[in-house]
Amino acid sequence: MSQKKIKVLRIINRFNIGGPTYNATFLTRFISDDFETLLVGGLPEEGEADSLHILEEYGVTPILINEMQRVPNLISDRKALRKIKEIIKEFKPDIVHTHAAKAGALGRKAAYDCEVPVIVHTFHGHVFHSYFSKYKTEIYRLIEKRLAKRSTGIIAISDSQKHELSEIYRIAPKDKINVIQLGFDLNPFQENLVEKRKQTRAEYSLEEDQIAIAIIGRLAPIKNHDLFLESIKLVQQETKQKLVFFIVGDGDQKKVIEENVAKLKSEIEIDIRMTSWIKDIKTFNAGMDIICLTSDNEGTPVSLIEAQACNIPIVSTDVGGVRDIVAENETGYISPKNDAKSFSGNLLLLTEDKKNRERMSQNGWTFVKNKFHYTRLVSDMEKYYYSLLEKAKK
Repeated sequence: MSQKKIKVLRIINRFNIGGPTYNATFLTRFISDDFETLLVGGLPEEGEADSLHILEEYGVTPILINEMQRVPNLISDRKALRKIKEIIKEFKPDIVHTHAAKAGALGRKAAYDCEVPVIVHTFHGHVFHSYFSKYKTEIYRLIEKRLAKRSTGIIAISDSQKHELSEIYRIAPKDKINVIQLGFDLNPFQENLVEKRKQTRAEYSLEEDQIAIAIIGRLAPIKNHDLFLESIKLVQQETKQKLVFFIVGDGDQKKVIEENVAKLKSEIEIDIRMTSWIKDIKTFNAGMDIICLTSDNEGTPVSLIEAQACNIPIVSTDVGGVRDIVAENETGYISPKNDAKSFSGNLLLLTEDKKNRERMSQNGWTFVKNKFHYTRLVSDMEKYYYSLLEKAKK
């Protein structure tokens, strides 16, 4: 007689490009046959690329809830909550696992109201600084603190995030927070690197002696593209190398960033190209020489893990879980946030020294290949699920 499967209802904010989609997809697809998973989520905001192609690639079919929107809205939130409760009553999960803020709020309330045995939430990032006013931030903190009390367990995706959640913002006691780092299907990033590099550099008409530098992510205030532009201006003024800069992504700041790029081009001679979203990031990355991140706040930036998986050195601000995913001075350089002088200085260490770039590129794959592989993620999560189920029985 076959053993009854453990049912997991996995709820994600929205299927947009980023860590939460990969995390939910790999946990749904690769978790052992002891579990049955149903994946539910909302659609991206305007200006965001949807990530449904990622789910399709791995054979995962989600339930879409159109009312699950990032911005709080009483009407749509109530509709989404009602739909989640209907799904819970029909699916009868043993575990409801929510990913990111909106899914965490609606999903945990629905699970609590429906008396689901185990309720677990993953913080992929948080909004406790650099997003909202002090008053609004405190409201969100108090909401998260209340939701944490209704949770069987909390997952942080880095040690630094656990420290922030438990010690700085006091969302939950540290013994209730378990660190499980993200995991990805990284092997494809190592395949056919030479051919992919040639393809990307031909597509963008890049000469062999041109150094290609990219920043990848939503065009949103939290990503601080102003710092990127300020830093590359300083680099361009200092270097004699041939540099090409790429801004990859889309979002509500697109028009503002386009205007700032045009202004910078009018001040100095500089090659900056805006590409919108690129789905085949594996091929694009292979054609780059340096990848940057200038954010004011992050969870675990996927773009940096993917960069290292492609042997690309990185320059990043010191935010969120960056120090947990970058081997400083080995795979990349880390600067204080919003410090253009430091950031540009670190960029120059790479643009001016080809041997340094080559040294860092050789370290990238070795650093990330096991630490951030989905097999480790799934194994860690299964163990945590079993421990929470045992806790619920008591």
